[in-house]
Amino acid sequence: MTINMDLLNKATAFIWYEADLLDHQEYQTWLSLWDTKGLYIVPTDNNETDYENTLNLALDDAGMRRMRVARLESGESVSAGAASSTVRMVSRLRILEETADYIVVRCAMTLNELRHGNLVTYPADLEYRLKPTDDGFMIDRKVVKLMHSDGFLRTVSFIF
Repeated sequence: MTINMDLLNKATAFIWYEADLLDHQEYQTWLSLWDTKGLYIVPTDNNETDYENTLNLALDDAGMRRMRVARLESGESVSAGAASSTVRMVSRLRILEETADYIVVRCAMTLNELRHGNLVTYPADLEYRLKPTDDGFMIDRKVVKLMHSDGFLRTVSFIF
């Protein structure tokens, strides 16, 4: 097994940067990380891969991502009424595929949310399809596979 450490380090730095933006609610900068045709996906069934034809907690194209961010920033949605504080821990990054057009990276994430004095943890596997650019990467697809995606998920006031 040969690991391209330079590519892995660059992808790791990019994914950590995205996590930091989300934890600090820098949503406009987060939106700029996305390819215009990119999809943000949170499936209800972690074994499913046909996301466009099945039920998901989120299946956001560029327009839906902008609307999600607008609701979080404006406070117009129920979920944004009491903004959460989050801290993500991202680890175990592994490049699954590398082509001239993109790389696929899988990693583990634990998102800790503090809201109304209650701490809730969301463990997940993440899978990114990243498009290389002159400056780094653009997110072409992000799939968040929550460990308890088939269970009760209360209203969230953050982006996974």
